[in-house]
Amino acid sequence: MRRSVLISLLLLGLAGLAAAGWAWLFKAPEPAQASSFAREQRQDLRWGGAEKQPVPVVIANAVRKDVPVYLDGVGTVQAYSNVTIRSRIDGELVEIAVREGQDVHAGDVLARIDSRTYQAQLDQAQAVRARDEAQLGLARLDLQRYIGLGNRVPGQTVDTARASVKQLEAVVKVDQAAIESARILLSYTNIVSPIDGRAGLRLVDRGNIVRAGDPGGLVTVMQMRPIVVMFTLPQQVLVLINQEIGRQGKLTVQVGDSVSRAVVDRGELVVVDNQIDQTTGTIKLKAVFPNAELRLWPGAFASVRLLLTTSVDVIVVPASVVQRGPQGSYAFVVRSDQTVEMRPITVGLIESEEAVIESGLAEGETVVMDGMARLQAGAQVRVGGGTGKGGGTGKGDGTGRRAKPQP
Repeated sequence: MRRSVLISLLLLGLAGLAAAGWAWLFKAPEPAQASSFAREQRQDLRWGGAEKQPVPVVIANAVRKDVPVYLDGVGTVQAYSNVTIRSRIDGELVEIAVREGQDVHAGDVLARIDSRTYQAQLDQAQAVRARDEAQLGLARLDLQRYIGLGNRVPGQTVDTARASVKQLEAVVKVDQAAIESARILLSYTNIVSPIDGRAGLRLVDRGNIVRAGDPGGLVTVMQMRPIVVMFTLPQQVLVLINQEIGRQGKLTVQVGDSVSRAVVDRGELVVVDNQIDQTTGTIKLKAVFPNAELRLWPGAFASVRLLLTTSVDVIVVPASVVQRGPQGSYAFVVRSDQTVEMRPITVGLIESEEAVIESGLAEGETVVMDGMARLQAGAQVRVGGGTGKGGGTGKGDGTGRRAKPQP
């Protein structure tokens, strides 16, 4: 009985300690803490409110200038010309005259095939022609002799001699054609490059027997100056592209680095494909670039920008100025008394972090480009980081980053 009473008292004591700990853990904040919390909330509500606490912002000026309009796409770099060098005759490959990766010109010898057999065929054809030419000369002398004898020689004999001369003349022409054929085959023993370009990896080594029907070839030569970029754009812009081609004649295309977006080369649009890809809804386009520094390489992916047109003398502000609400786009315009106005605007396009404003802003007006989170109509503002003009980003901190307003 005593043991049960002790256990009950022990349990009651533990329950009391637990209740005390729970009350201490979740006790209400002290008046000083509560007042500090309220002050912080009131401080947040004061920005631009009834107490007219100025809101620090970064501003920019609306400017009037020309803005290029680009169409962006992704393309693949291809060689302007790609030739697989193959042998036109059968024979032993006795020399590889080109190094892998070497720049070659049209007419440069790339490889040589054993020419002795083809030289012998040429010599034989020339000998046959010499024999037939000798017979032709003799036949012509006989014909002249028969004609000189006049009536003392039967007419049939003269006709036979004349036919013999014509026959041998035809034989000599056949011999000449055989010589030309043999000479062409002999020239094929020197395998030359048909274009200017760069040689690829060697596919056959010296000493192999090559044949005219070999599918693999000896080496590939790619023309890389100039070079081609094939890219695609949505079919919806095809009408605009055709209109600008008809108006300008040629459209400029620039290709940029896929990482840094820096311009690598500039060229021109040369071909718009004659059909739309129904599976993707895109149109293929072809642009040619000089590639003087060989910064574009066949097979690489490229970021392509087609300069469609240029918007002339338009109002431009930084893209961060444009805000969007239930009623559409608007901007905070700074008035002369350093208060802001929420003004509806119409945005034409946004290009390279710049927004073209079709209506709602005038040249020279000051707009807020950073710090809009605490703004409301009529709020007082304080410039706290510099100003930008025509899409500028304000004063920096020396690190390439935009300076943040200080409260």
